[in-house]
Amino acid sequence: MDAVAGGALIGLAASLLLVANGKIAGVSGILGGTLSAQRGEFWWRLSFLTGLIFGGFILQVFAPEVLRVAGPALPWDYIAGGLLVGIGTLLGNGCTSGHGVCGISRFSPRSLVATCTFIAFGVVSSKIFDWFHGPL
Repeated sequence: MDAVAGGALIGLAASLLLVANGKIAGVSGILGGTLSAQRGEFWWRLSFLTGLIFGGFILQVFAPEVLRVAGPALPWDYIAGGLLVGIGTLLGNGCTSGHGVCGISRFSPRSLVATCTFIAFGVVSSKIFDWFHGPL
């Protein structure tokens, strides 16, 4: 049930951003655009990113079990994961929120291919993680 509620909230937030601002809720694009924002673009981007971070803090306070990791991870795992996600967003010209949530809902064939690729590589990455650390 939590996944359904979370998915509904993500869909609602993406829809509101599109209807209110005409902007796509692709987090990698919003972050990248914040670093090189044009006039009038910086504050909405910063507000969106701040909301993501603040939402995490709210979860930590009211539902910390949601943020618990199932097993051990080393600092190297986080570094490697972050680099792989960054490379993937560059190669895919967007991230799962932009392609998976917003692109597929707009029937974008490119987003469908990108999302399937993200999922496939997520499965492969999970298997590699299990190979190094054992299943969680």
